[in-house]
Amino acid sequence: MKDGSQGRNTPVYLLFYILFWPDTWRMLMGGVFAWVLTPGILRQDMSAAATGLLYIMMACIGWSLTEKPAGWITAALKRLVLRDL
Repeated sequence: MKDGSQGRNTPVYLLFYILFWPDTWRMLMGGVFAWVLTPGILRQDMSAAATGLLYIMMACIGWSLTEKPAGWITAALKRLVLRDL
């Protein structure tokens, strides 16, 4: 392969791509946001579908609120890991 893509499908490349992708951190923080806050607003009479939808909605809200922190985390990781390159 001479197109420059030799190392793009290796496990290490994928790991670093996931670590340096801000949306990874946004999804993680959105999930934590939903996991922590949703139980406080659930009602006893909610169906399983309504409960699932509420968790998804809270995760989306958490994802949308964490753009800046995810950028800070990604920038810090890049400085920490790639400082020698």
